[in-house]
Amino acid sequence: MSQRTVHAACPHDCPDTCAIRVTVEGERIVRIQGDPDHPPTHGALCTKVSRYAERVDHAERVLTPLRRVGPKGAGQFEPVGWDEALGDIAARLAAIAARDPEAIVPYSYAGTMGLVQGESMAARFFHRLGASLLDRTICSAAGGAALQATYGGKVGMHLEHFAESQLILIWGSHSIASNLHFWTFAQAAKRAGAKLIAIDPRRTETAEKCHQHIALLPGTDGALALGLMHELIAHDWLDHDYLARHVDGWPALRERALQWPPERAAAECGLTADEVRGLARDYGLTRPAAIRLNYGMQRVRGGGNAVRLIALLPCLTGAWRHRAGGLLLSSSGWFKAVRNDAALQRPDLLGTRRPRTINMSTIGDDLLRPASPDFGPKIEALVVYNSNPVAVAPESPKVVAGFRREDLFTVVLEHFLTDTADHADYVLPATTQLEHWDVHTSYGHTYALVNEPALSPRGQARSNCEIFRQLAARMGYREPCFADDDIALCHQAFTDAIDFQQLRAQGWQKLGVPEAPFADGGFPTPSGKACAEGAGVPLPDHVPNYESVASSPMLARRYPLAMISPPARHFLNSSFVNVKSLRDIEGEPIVEIHPDDAAARGLADGQGVQVVNDRGVYHCTARISPRARPGVVNGLGVWWRKFGRNGTNVNELTHQRLTDLGAAPAFYDCLVDVRPL
Repeated sequence: MSQRTVHAACPHDCPDTCAIRVTVEGERIVRIQGDPDHPPTHGALCTKVSRYAERVDHAERVLTPLRRVGPKGAGQFEPVGWDEALGDIAARLAAIAARDPEAIVPYSYAGTMGLVQGESMAARFFHRLGASLLDRTICSAAGGAALQATYGGKVGMHLEHFAESQLILIWGSHSIASNLHFWTFAQAAKRAGAKLIAIDPRRTETAEKCHQHIALLPGTDGALALGLMHELIAHDWLDHDYLARHVDGWPALRERALQWPPERAAAECGLTADEVRGLARDYGLTRPAAIRLNYGMQRVRGGGNAVRLIALLPCLTGAWRHRAGGLLLSSSGWFKAVRNDAALQRPDLLGTRRPRTINMSTIGDDLLRPASPDFGPKIEALVVYNSNPVAVAPESPKVVAGFRREDLFTVVLEHFLTDTADHADYVLPATTQLEHWDVHTSYGHTYALVNEPALSPRGQARSNCEIFRQLAARMGYREPCFADDDIALCHQAFTDAIDFQQLRAQGWQKLGVPEAPFADGGFPTPSGKACAEGAGVPLPDHVPNYESVASSPMLARRYPLAMISPPARHFLNSSFVNVKSLRDIEGEPIVEIHPDDAAARGLADGQGVQVVNDRGVYHCTARISPRARPGVVNGLGVWWRKFGRNGTNVNELTHQRLTDLGAAPAFYDCLVDVRPL
């Protein structure tokens, strides 16, 4: 049997958005490899995606529609035909919609980042239905809002140009685990003589391979940025011409920064004043200097303000003049000119209706709310796709309680019986990335990509789009847009700036973004300048955590340890947790604790412990490790609850309070204690 190779794209929530070549023989996967011709991917894949065949042909994959027969959460189902499942789902949704369609809530995020299998036919369906809208905040909304306020959009450097930088600050990023292809460019810069500095509460494998590690306290990144600004001003390591011509609000920012000498910033951050001075000296005197900012540091109360302050640093030094200088948090804003979201998602199907918006980060509270004039109708139905909220949403005791409501009708589109699927009334088998059409943008580089199906759908799996097409038909929706097939949706996803035939032929297409996009200003703000203050945008400041020893001392007497919950290296959020080969590498759910904190509690390495606060109790294994700094523990996630020691995961302890900008969750703003089991 002859072999063929098709172009694919990694669908997961990762900035790398790798171009993939899949070689198949009939319906058998022969090889999955990175596209060697795609500059960001350059032939390499991470351990997770290189084993994608294990996901496609996993023994526990859901391959037929399932209907619940046991208690919610028990994961007890019986097979059912598609016609019966879709007919019953449509009838129940129609009955709820007849009372109030806003009682129906879609819940989705980045299980696939594809424009088609993400929010195309699904968005059309829910817009036509008039269901509640969903504010998709759970990962990056604070940082995104900060970039929008400061630069006018989610824009930044080209990934490849980091290889030419002489100084790289890797800020809030475990790049080896979560941004592997950036790391290869950083390593190229290091070999050419560049200095790499990691700024992160945790001593990650990335931090170990940098020249220096700045282990600040969680939620103090804004204070550190202000301390750096103070030193840049005090030593006149400034580009006065760039500030005068390309930054709004500089005089006010200058006055604020002068209130943050190194001693004050260091005290707030848990550092020494010399660490602040040295970092400022390196940044102020090295050209070109680049910052690779990532989303971990914005998952605290003041995350938005912190991103704004860090994003202004390259404006102070004129680092943007160099193509290897500046900052990258997200490149997704560069795609705004080529994406055709209105055509794909059809918000016009709402007509004059303006449904309420539910914040996905507060789903625990919202599922337990009664109807009220302020909130609107009680949530009666939830349709979940591309997400696993029972595992990933904050304050999971409330999330679980909401999903266990007997009067909540829940439909989940999935590959596996996740923690969320276990609570569904119906589980509908969805195709994987190798079985459907899609197109992709990226938030880590400037290339659009295509994904062609390499395999026929396994079992009775159907694409997300096909499932929502069929539901629309059963609901009686006759608008022509509901007849568009998946390939037609791929064509509609982009404007004419992206040639779909070229995209298919090559697998990817580069956007026409300038090499040094802000060398002479030209930010996508109304004024064309970076914004420190002005036009309704307030001056950024350090905003302390909700929960920390400094900001909440009474709470800290009971729970004196700050906890962050970064992803385990071989998982991607809650994806891949059920791939045994990857789970075996991770071993078991753990909490990393510094030797001093462990000794104070009489804990031994490998001991079973309970991590506790007022919200819950999480059982796991203690790892006494220098990866944790004193006063901070690292609860690596996101394990499925069903694989946990007591049926929980680290989100048993997180809260639903929101960030200063973007209304995002503050996962890493959390006090706990660790006690023996």
